[in-house]
Amino acid sequence: MRNVVIVGGGPAGIRAASVLVGAGLKPILVNETRQAGGQGYRAPAKSLALDIKSLMGSEAGKYQRLHSLFASLQEQIDYRPGTLVWGVHDKVLHTSCDGVAGTIPYDALILATGATDRTMPLPGWTLPGVFTLGGAQVILKDQGCLIGSRIVFLGSSPLLFLAALQYHKSGASIAAVVDTTPLSAKRAALRDLAASPRTLARGVMYRAALHMAGIAVIDGATPRGIDGKTHVEGVRITDGRGRERRISCNAVAYGYGLKPETQLAELAGARFQFDPDFRLWLPEMDADGRAGDNLYLAGDGSRIGGADAAEASGALAAHALLADMGLPHPASELEPLRREVERLRRFQRGLAKAFAWPVAQAAALPDETIACRCEAVTVGEIRAALHAPLGPREVNRVKAITRCGMGRCQGRFCGPALQEIVAEACGTPIADAGRLRMQAPVKPIPLHAAAEMEP
Repeated sequence: MRNVVIVGGGPAGIRAASVLVGAGLKPILVNETRQAGGQGYRAPAKSLALDIKSLMGSEAGKYQRLHSLFASLQEQIDYRPGTLVWGVHDKVLHTSCDGVAGTIPYDALILATGATDRTMPLPGWTLPGVFTLGGAQVILKDQGCLIGSRIVFLGSSPLLFLAALQYHKSGASIAAVVDTTPLSAKRAALRDLAASPRTLARGVMYRAALHMAGIAVIDGATPRGIDGKTHVEGVRITDGRGRERRISCNAVAYGYGLKPETQLAELAGARFQFDPDFRLWLPEMDADGRAGDNLYLAGDGSRIGGADAAEASGALAAHALLADMGLPHPASELEPLRREVERLRRFQRGLAKAFAWPVAQAAALPDETIACRCEAVTVGEIRAALHAPLGPREVNRVKAITRCGMGRCQGRFCGPALQEIVAEACGTPIADAGRLRMQAPVKPIPLHAAAEMEP
């Protein structure tokens, strides 16, 4: 019996499991959270009695369908909720569940690890009251709480408008939605965005709904800092007309969209290449998700594409696995799935152009700004290391000298900004700045769990 393991209980992982079950396999599905559904379709605790239809809006039907599919699979899979996979070595997953260490050997592995927030340092961004956009959504969905009583949504991405609208519907007072990209950039990206008219229309509706609710939406702004002594008190920006403005608030939801969670893919043996559209290093794979020896990648953990692309790519990865194992699989389903994934990922490339990653902001950061929250490393310390005699010119040496990226997040959040700071300071293309190499544990674990790695 071949041991097939799926890591991730979101749309990609659930759809992959359904294909494997349909082929007569009983995969192990490992999920870091207790509830299946991933971040986008996260299921709130029933005790919260949240109105799912209001919270999910036009996606409520898909939410219900995915959770119904998962419920139908539970008796046919080995589901392991609340289990963190923190390392991969020699075809064995190293896990931690309720503080108890464990291992799961595998013959074939599908990684559907999802995405996380993409952030850029900003003066004041470490103040209490500042949350990532995704973090703000999680608190709302998982705990039924708001991050503050007067909130600014700051940054850029479709998530900026979606999260603001969800908070508005939940009764929050939104001080403003501040988008750092101008409308002209969005218009220029319309050709790629037209690859998914329904998704484009949904984004337009989010923005229109905010306008109709009387919430200020500011385009083309440049963030200057988040003010406060012990807590957030306001946000300073330069708006699209060049005017300095300060918006009072007691909480900020801040971020620039999402990036794939690729740490486990790297530890499992995937190779990486630089993608200039997203300005990120992404794992190499074929159209069906093959990324190595019996290694398959699916969903936002490999390429950001959204929930629909995640489901389709999860099915593709499962079909690829079945084909490689010599098991029957309906080949006629592959081409439509490939076209669907390609179309939705082309749409995401349009989004990357419409909601640009703030490269100029990285270059303009004051030296005293904290770049690495875990180790409290400032932008000035990084620049000083780079400008020292025989100073480094790539991120891993900077990490060794400054400890930037060496803390709890292992560079998951400061890594993209560090690449920009290094490239700007050295005057080199960002691809030449390299990427932070991953190592286990990819997330914090109890010390006794790490001891399981010892021979």
